Amino acid sequence: MEPLTVTFLGSGTSMGVPVIGCPCEVCQSTDKRDKRLRSSILVQKGERNIVVDSGPDFRYQVLRAGINHLTALVFTHEHKDHTAGMDDVRAFNFIQRKAVQIYASSDVEKALRNDFHYAFADIKYPGVPEIKINNIEADKAFSIEGLEWKPILVYHHRMPVLGFRIEDFTYITDANSIPDAEWPKLEGTKVLVLNALRKQYHISHFTLEEALEVIERVQPERAYLTHISHQMGTHEEVSAALPANVFIAEDGLKISL
Repeated sequence: MEPLTVTFLGSGTSMGVPVIGCPCEVCQSTDKRDKRLRSSILVQKGERNIVVDSGPDFRYQVLRAGINHLTALVFTHEHKDHTAGMDDVRAFNFIQRKAVQIYASSDVEKALRNDFHYAFADIKYPGVPEIKINNIEADKAFSIEGLEWKPILVYHHRMPVLGFRIEDFTYITDANSIPDAEWPKLEGTKVLVLNALRKQYHISHFTLEEALEVIERVQPERAYLTHISHQMGTHEEVSAALPANVFIAEDGLKISL
């Protein structure tokens, strides 16, 4: 059976780490693990290369990871730190000579149509992104070239966001609450990736303590924290205080199931 492999293309929050102009210890750190692009992952199985979210760093993330073909681009929600780089799928249009398959909720599609209106025009300017939108909903599983994805509805303050369960792997970013009806979808997860912005309360993100409470409830074999801000602390300092099966994600980290 082919393994499922996940690579963290980015593990930082919306401003990335370091933050522009910030003199704090984390932003000035020389530890490469404290350098975080905006959150995104690459899911691979067999010949499939599926990216979740294309933030402002998408182009560089793809180059850094050596991604030469793209099976699909999946979106969690419509915030700019998760969608702003979509235009760069143009390179895959040129390579693959076909439209890129995009999987997105109706809210995300609306934002894409607004932000990248030229890609949806009736008469397109030469060279604009060629994409095909596949609408997804929180209560319906979908398949990408035979690989099943199960959406998980979470909330980012009041904004609905989609997490995803792929086999025994679950990815949840930009959340601070999980509705009761969604918890059964997490049962049996072996590897859980969950956002944890910082140690202090935040209106729309899990804190470190809250994320650890979710992990304790799910009981995965391994858990990784992502969407990290410079306010969390250094990678080395925070890692030393985590449970044995919990890790802070870092850009470029690859995990296999």
